Amino acid sequence: MARRKAGEAGTQADEPAARADKAQRGIQSVEVGGRLLVALAVARAPMPLAALAEAAQLAPAQAHAYLVSLTRLGLIKRDHLSGRYEPGPLSLQLGMLHLEQDAAWRAAQPRVDALAQSSGFSVAISIAGPQGPTIVRYVPASAPLHVNLHVGTVMALAATATGRVFCAFQPPALWQPLWRAQQPGAAESDLAAFSASLGEIRARGIERSIDTPSPAVSSLSVPVLDAAGVLRLVLTLVGSTGAIEVDWRGAAAQALLAAAADIGAALRDEEGRLA
Repeated sequence: MARRKAGEAGTQADEPAARADKAQRGIQSVEVGGRLLVALAVARAPMPLAALAEAAQLAPAQAHAYLVSLTRLGLIKRDHLSGRYEPGPLSLQLGMLHLEQDAAWRAAQPRVDALAQSSGFSVAISIAGPQGPTIVRYVPASAPLHVNLHVGTVMALAATATGRVFCAFQPPALWQPLWRAQQPGAAESDLAAFSASLGEIRARGIERSIDTPSPAVSSLSVPVLDAAGVLRLVLTLVGSTGAIEVDWRGAAAQALLAAAADIGAALRDEEGRLA
C-alpha cells in the first residue's frame, strides 16, 4: 500500500510539470503559418508559391492551403497578375502598431500634417519596407492629384525621388538586391551609373522628380536621419507640375528641409533623454 501511495504522490507531483509542458506546446498550425510569414519577411520581395513553400519547408500543396487562410485573414495577399505572394493589409496594420513606438514616427506626424496644411501640397512619410521605401502616412493636398499614392504604396527606387533618397542614405547591401529586382535585365554598368548618381543627392540633401513617374506630377524628397546618421524616414512633398516649385532653393524645398530638420532635432532630443 505504501508503495502505491508513493507512486500516487509521484504522479501528482508530475502533473504540474506535465500541464506546463502541454501549455507551452502551442498550436502547430499557427507556427507553420508563421513560417510562411517569416519567409516573406526574410525575402523582402513577393514570392511565388514554390519558393515560398521551399523557404517554409513545406510541400507546395500544404503551403497553398495555409496561404488561402492567411490571405482570407489579410496577413498575406496574392497578386493576380504575377501569382506572387506578399504581406497583406493586416500585416501592414500590425506593422503600423509597431511603428507607433518609433520616436521618429511620433515626431514626424504633427510636423508633416502642418507642412501639408501650410504648403497646400501632399506629403508622404516613407520607411524602409521589405520591398523598398513604403508610404506609412499620406496627407493629401486639397486639390486632387492624378497619382495613386496611399499607405502601403512601395516607391520605385530609380524612378522616384523617394526611392533615390532611400538608396542615397542606405548601405548598398540594403537596396541593391531590391534595385536588381525592380530592374530585370539591367546591366551591372547601369547599377554602377545609378550608384554614382547618389553622391550628388547626399551632397544636396534633397532630390526631385519632374513629371515622373506620373505625368504632370512633380515631387521633392529629403531624408530624416538620427544622431548616428541612420536613415529613419523619407519625407516627400508632391504636387502638380507648375503648382509646386521644385527649385533646389525654392520655398517648397526650404519648407521640406525645415520640416525634416525639425523632426531630426526632436528625434535626437528624445534619444538623448532615453540614453
